[in-house]
Amino acid sequence: MNGGQTQRENIRMLAIGAAVQDVFLRGKIFTPKKSDPEYVEEFVLGSKNNVDGVMFGTGGGAVNASVTFARQGLFSMFMGKVGDDIAGKEVLDGLHRENVDTSLVKVTKEHSTGFSCLLVAPNGERTILTHRGASSHLEFKIEDFNDTEADWMFITSFAGHFGYLRTVLDYAESKGMKVAMIPGKDELKQIEKLKEILPRLEVVIANKNELQMIYPGETLEELVREASKDVHYVCGTDGPNGAVATDRWHIVTAGMYEDVKVVDRTGAGDAFASGFVAMIASGETLEWAITYASANSTSVVKSIGTQEGILYRDADVHEMPLIVKEL
Repeated sequence: MNGGQTQRENIRMLAIGAAVQDVFLRGKIFTPKKSDPEYVEEFVLGSKNNVDGVMFGTGGGAVNASVTFARQGLFSMFMGKVGDDIAGKEVLDGLHRENVDTSLVKVTKEHSTGFSCLLVAPNGERTILTHRGASSHLEFKIEDFNDTEADWMFITSFAGHFGYLRTVLDYAESKGMKVAMIPGKDELKQIEKLKEILPRLEVVIANKNELQMIYPGETLEELVREASKDVHYVCGTDGPNGAVATDRWHIVTAGMYEDVKVVDRTGAGDAFASGFVAMIASGETLEWAITYASANSTSVVKSIGTQEGILYRDADVHEMPLIVKEL
């Protein structure tokens, strides 16, 4: 099933959203407190603290997704905004190395490229300090698309700017594109506006807590069933507890793909979502889509950074236990 049901290089994927440069800091200083594992030990204001390692990379949900699409053999395009600075150049250079088309990227002198500092604990959990920079100003107009054709559009957070989000959806509909979306925290702060656009989507991916902000339900399956009334493909995740997905005909429940040592959880959600959409776009079954998404996410958490572990098309992905029911 790993080959795909269509000629993937002919499937055009357009990912739209944030682009950032990342710096990862690893150290025992970020070890969670034994008394309260949701917190790390306090840093003394004005002190200097050693870390065990530093790594630079690039990321942002749409950038990470475009890398997944490219490595799966799909024709991958990224649309976003970066500053006219070194960080912006790093983002673009990284995308070019992955054979991602960047002709729709805006380079601006008005705002710096987004930047994130990630404090990675020994257990793989992380705290993120982020400045969205140019990615907070995704001010799209129809003409910005240069009449670009694509089969699928993959949308991440628009920093809550629903006006621009509607413009993007209008363009997608005018070109017959199917749209997949991961709602961001700023979209989830405006639930009524988010509910208005959900029926315009082909795929939505969100975690259990996010789905509970939109739909009634206690279990992940209940939430996914409710969301499927609005969206054709729905995939809900619940961390190590697995995921549930539906295509309005079947509902598939998956547990953990593999029990691996977690080095860094950053980018796991992006890898899952983009892996799921890549398989659906390639004509694969719902069962394979959730399996591949789980494998992609599992691979990413085994190393530092958001892209190092993203799978290539020829990766050895094994089947996993699934529960399949009619919706």
